[in-house]
Amino acid sequence: MPRYVAFLRAVNVGGRIVRMEYLRELLTALKLSNVETFIASGNASFEAPEHDAATLERRIERGLAASLRYEVRTYIRTTSELAAVAAHAPFDDPGVSLHVGFLKDEPAAEAIESVMRLTTATDAFHLRGREFWWRAMTKLSESKVTGVALERALGMPTTMRNINTVRRLAAKYRPESGPHSPSGRPTSSA
Repeated sequence: MPRYVAFLRAVNVGGRIVRMEYLRELLTALKLSNVETFIASGNASFEAPEHDAATLERRIERGLAASLRYEVRTYIRTTSELAAVAAHAPFDDPGVSLHVGFLKDEPAAEAIESVMRLTTATDAFHLRGREFWWRAMTKLSESKVTGVALERALGMPTTMRNINTVRRLAAKYRPESGPHSPSGRPTSSA
């Protein structure tokens, strides 16, 4: 069965606390196998027989909303997709803070232009496929750019992770061999 990594938005932020043991139980109840969580920021890995990540995202979102009583947007990547994201290095200097934002769909050209207009002397952005990279020369909390401004520019919600978390997840869940990801999309090369 293919292994997926899910990035869950709104888990353990804003006063919404979900114990990782409970999250594993909820995901297992959704008929996902070999569920594991990684740090308490809404990262989970599991196996599922489905080969359509979008269907899995919707199933997890419905199940978590029913159990937790609030919306938990879910962004799934195959292990091959995650390895490509972790290996991609769009900036020569990673700055003080480098984060990856996960999206459900590739943003339109107008949205990409809107994000690039947010570039400042301390903030730089790079978009590729269903991810974007945000490099800050300060802590994100000190940036004049906010997550809300980014989502407005993108025209869609996102969830972000520090690049170190992404790389650690990619190292832990190495991709299956083969030229294509389980979703049927060709794997990206870095």
